[in-house]
Amino acid sequence: MSKVQKWYGPHSSTAADWPVDALIPAKGNTTVSVVLPARNEESTVGDIVTAIRRDLVERAPLVDEILVVDSRSTDATAERARRAGARVVAQDEVLAHLPPLTGKGEALWKGLAASRGDLVVFVDADLRSFGAHYVTGLLGPLLADRGIQFVKAAYERPYTGEDGVVRRGAGGRVTELVARPLLNMFWPELAGFAQPLGGEYAARRQVLERVPFVTEYGVEFGLLVDLLQLVGLDAMAQVDLGHRTHTHQPIDALGRMAGQILQTAWSRLERQDRVLAPEPPARTLLQFGLEGRADLVDVAVAERPPLASLVLEEDVA
Repeated sequence: MSKVQKWYGPHSSTAADWPVDALIPAKGNTTVSVVLPARNEESTVGDIVTAIRRDLVERAPLVDEILVVDSRSTDATAERARRAGARVVAQDEVLAHLPPLTGKGEALWKGLAASRGDLVVFVDADLRSFGAHYVTGLLGPLLADRGIQFVKAAYERPYTGEDGVVRRGAGGRVTELVARPLLNMFWPELAGFAQPLGGEYAARRQVLERVPFVTEYGVEFGLLVDLLQLVGLDAMAQVDLGHRTHTHQPIDALGRMAGQILQTAWSRLERQDRVLAPEPPARTLLQFGLEGRADLVDVAVAERPPLASLVLEEDVA
């Protein structure tokens, strides 16, 4: 039996295994923050915040903080999140003395810095299938077992085409074509994670503050690999949340995302002394569009350092 097979059973569960009534006694004095990175998500963020506040703050005292990181939105994202009951922070106003960077990972890192909970739950703000079980499912293993440091969501991801037809299991194209093959090749211990790029996961703050955050779309891939090295596979778990419906990206955006994930994987292989090259990989991607159009796009990824290192630097200063 492989290491992944031995890990999978004891470290996999479903959201139904973690009812909120059972989590309240286990919570004790532990504080919980739910962090939503949001960029132009006015149509969905309010409903997500409302559900968390209603079900996990007012009806059951499980969540202590709902934080929305407004990632330079140009719509009413911040207003709707605030009206629904979230604390809203502007991405660039958190640790404002640092040069601003772009990308989803930047919003997550700033959210970690701005939040206060002992346990941090990340939830994407574009979900159209959100329920409170997303949060309770991810918190369950962390509250039940002090040895678990990180919990990743699994789910079915349907794909709705331009024709309106819903195709079960056809979502997550970059996951199946890029991320999971890379993990199976170089980090086979992580092959049991069904949705390595999914935006829903939870962890202990003290662990998240010890790893870097890729600022672009390689952030989830980088976190999995870095946390494997930091805490080991037995400290990681997976919870099936059912299904996930969200906004689908166009093919050119998926190409850029794939490029960023490849850059992230390469940097981890270099850092672990598993690859040696006379020169770094190219950081541009030539994309072809309709009518012969060609665009050269940048797929380089920056990184924010572990938050704990910033605290240490400030203490020394």
